[in-house]
Amino acid sequence: MTDGLEEAVAAKTVLSHADAEKGIVWVRGHRIGELVERYGYEGTIALLWEGFAGDDLTRGGVLAQLGLARKLAFSRLDDWLPAAQRRPLIEGVRMALAALPEDSNAATIAATLPVAVAALLRVRQGNAPVAPQEALSTAADFLRMLRGAPAEKKLVEALDSYLTTVIDNGLGTSTFAARVIISTCASLVSAILGAYGAFTGVLHGGAPALALDMLDAISQADDIDAWLDRTLASGERLMGFGHRVFRMRDPRADILRAALQRLDPQSARLSFALDVERRAVAALARHKPGRRLEANIEMDAALLLDAIGLPREAFTPVFAIARAASWIAHALEQQKTGRMLRPRSTYVGPLREE
Repeated sequence: MTDGLEEAVAAKTVLSHADAEKGIVWVRGHRIGELVERYGYEGTIALLWEGFAGDDLTRGGVLAQLGLARKLAFSRLDDWLPAAQRRPLIEGVRMALAALPEDSNAATIAATLPVAVAALLRVRQGNAPVAPQEALSTAADFLRMLRGAPAEKKLVEALDSYLTTVIDNGLGTSTFAARVIISTCASLVSAILGAYGAFTGVLHGGAPALALDMLDAISQADDIDAWLDRTLASGERLMGFGHRVFRMRDPRADILRAALQRLDPQSARLSFALDVERRAVAALARHKPGRRLEANIEMDAALLLDAIGLPREAFTPVFAIARAASWIAHALEQQKTGRMLRPRSTYVGPLREE
């Protein structure tokens, strides 16, 4: 077993699987691309929560549950927003989750995130939070709460595609954290709060904004290839390249790229990113021979969220809006086993002789 537990099997699940060799993400037996085309975000949540999180788990049923739960989340803003609005956005969202009652159900937890992110962004701009409209989808209502007016259909569709594409990816670090926490008989709220904490790290959900920062830095360089070579020679990472699981290109990146092309067919930024990607893959081959490092989801995710009009500080919290639905499903699946997760460690320190 390696230090990163790559070969360890920590759970049996019916929920999702990332096929490293074939480059496929499965969710309840469906490929991610099929979910984007046929089910959308609420429909995919219905699939994930089936058997774990209550009744009426259809696309319409989940849409209604989340709509009501957003109203409840908005009614509770005073519980945490006055203190959280003075903190960085990532911290503010963590405070919103921490303020939830211990007995909060799946819909209440999931709906807290879009309400919290929209409210925090508005008050930080000097605007009042906007109350949700329960009949809308998560994507449509989040953009409306954020902007103070309904968003264009193409923006809603792009965000729904994003939320569906990144909703689950097998047993990622944050998902594992949720399973570990709930296995101790802690509350579902505690499990999702812990998962969110793991997710904010730059090696996990915190990477998309950094990928866009890198792209901006490269755009200022006189010589792109020289910039890439210099960065790799110094030991720094190229954000947006390489994945802990996938041995080839991350399949979700192509779905997000297609969504971006539908949203902005003439995107000059995407054209530049494609050129950088081609040069970066070649640079990685030069500096890391024998390793196959392809583009992952980070660059395309960042470009799409930016085109939708979201600020970079919101990239990770919006990513968490999507991923929270699967954290909930995995936590409840783990809870049903009744077994506490308790791996062993190998001691490599000194032994004191008596």
